[in-house]
Amino acid sequence: MDRSPVVVIALFLICCATFTLAQTPAQAPQLSTRDAASQQASAAAATFDQVIDRTIEREHFFMAQMKQLHPLVETYLQNLKEDKELNAPVPVSDVYFLGRLDLSSWETDDRTFSSPTTSGLGKRMLSKLKNVYSMRFMPLGFAQMVILDQDFQRKYYDFTFVRREFLGEIKCIVIDVAPKKDAGNGRFLGRIWIEDQDYNIVRFNGTYYPHPRSSYYLHFDSWRQNLRPGGVWLPSLIYSEESDLKYKLGQTLNYKAQTRLWGYNLKDFRRNSEFTEITVDAPQAVQDESKKAQDASPIEAQRAWERQAEINVIDRLQQIGLLAPEGEIDKVLQTVVNNVMVTNNLDIQPEIHCRVLLTTPLESFTIGHTIVVSRGMIDVLPDEASLAMILTHELAHIALGHRLNTKMAFNDRMFFPDERTFERMDFARDRGEEEAADKKAIELLNNSPYKDKLGNAGLFLKAVQARAPQLKNLIRAHLGDSLLNGDATRMSSLMTASPQFDPKKADQIAALPLGGRVKVDPWTEQLELIKTKPVAITAAADKMPFEVTPFFPFLTRFSSASASPDKAAPAATPTPEKTATASPSGQ
Repeated sequence: MDRSPVVVIALFLICCATFTLAQTPAQAPQLSTRDAASQQASAAAATFDQVIDRTIEREHFFMAQMKQLHPLVETYLQNLKEDKELNAPVPVSDVYFLGRLDLSSWETDDRTFSSPTTSGLGKRMLSKLKNVYSMRFMPLGFAQMVILDQDFQRKYYDFTFVRREFLGEIKCIVIDVAPKKDAGNGRFLGRIWIEDQDYNIVRFNGTYYPHPRSSYYLHFDSWRQNLRPGGVWLPSLIYSEESDLKYKLGQTLNYKAQTRLWGYNLKDFRRNSEFTEITVDAPQAVQDESKKAQDASPIEAQRAWERQAEINVIDRLQQIGLLAPEGEIDKVLQTVVNNVMVTNNLDIQPEIHCRVLLTTPLESFTIGHTIVVSRGMIDVLPDEASLAMILTHELAHIALGHRLNTKMAFNDRMFFPDERTFERMDFARDRGEEEAADKKAIELLNNSPYKDKLGNAGLFLKAVQARAPQLKNLIRAHLGDSLLNGDATRMSSLMTASPQFDPKKADQIAALPLGGRVKVDPWTEQLELIKTKPVAITAAADKMPFEVTPFFPFLTRFSSASASPDKAAPAATPTPEKTATASPSGQ
């Protein structure tokens, strides 16, 4: 079996990459929950052979389901080098991929989520060829880590029972899997975890073997979650790592990568459900409750036009799967914004809302009166005051009247392929507006509940500044403004009053690792804060600011009650007399 290798030897130095993208389907997938085999085999498997047979049947069913689905796939990778002072590997460069997965065939179209700064990357890189061998990461290879084997058959593998164990609340059968001799290239070699009710594979850990000449398969740990009733388990998280892979000229590959999948429920992209839920009342119940005078004043008309542009953009970003639906974390962000507004007697109309961009790169921006912060940014901020700094900068843009371009009020502006989003949408501000927002934000923060807690916010900016040369793809914004703009750092005046940045001090937490705060439901894109107990930091190497770490989700079975957005706990809303606390989880 031929499989696209994850890395190849190439005379091509890659500084940045984009992810191959398939066209977004217009129709929502109609998932069946169980195939005929699992419906007939409801009793528990009595023998090890029966476990293997049912697992193979379920894996074939899984492959058929995945061909109907087109989730977004994001991979963020950090190349590492040993730091002798920290006695731990630290990032020296990074790579970012974003695209939509299409397993209906193993071929992909040349469509990418790109921005004007990455368009024509290949042409520019031709002038930078070096006469050395280097590794080129292939995005399709990371995407294929969602698949154990395109053609998983007993005849290709040897299976060895290891033990039974729990992953979260899921009782699993653990089995080692090795390809038979002459089974072909690209077969899975490693360990699988099988849940003991429907015999779905919920985790597999290992690599593909053997690899073709001049190509290499990477090691990975791939997780699936029970996202729908009836035993539907779908890929959600993949961790990949190499520390000693040797390739030509004696070089060693050392990296860590996180791959996330979300956006399975394409029905919500197109909002078909809203139409199907329309009900028609009896004629006598329909009444025109509108007032006689409905024409808007010039000011109201202008605000309505700006609001229309804002709604168009937000709807489009959510349909693509880049913007999370409204939920629990929005309310936490709103609480912080309200704390600043209340103490500064700000009354801004239309009212301000907060939303979360589902991607990893650190960015924030405004869309009209909506403040948008990326998931990655929320992950790495060390405390609530640092979050207030980010949000207040965007609030300042709104307070100063920095507007969204109202060309977006014309709906035809939204008619573009998903992969052109970063080209068609740009919410970055010019240097003058950024400097004005910084000045206004400092004024607002100095009159807020966070005025005596901004030392860590300045320390966070110092950490960003220190790591920026190595983490260009993490720091680089795709839709809004980066924390660093050339030689300028956002809110730089806060750095002067902050402690000296010392990455070797174990008790100085300037930034957190990626993935520690926000959990994404891959089916609904709903977000929730990860609630974990604080872990003692015993060495500087434990801090891992901005770094990639492995995934260990707590697996559960699908519950319609827990999946309901209405179950999200509401955040407190401040009143004019007092402010609320919205401390991020894990602090």
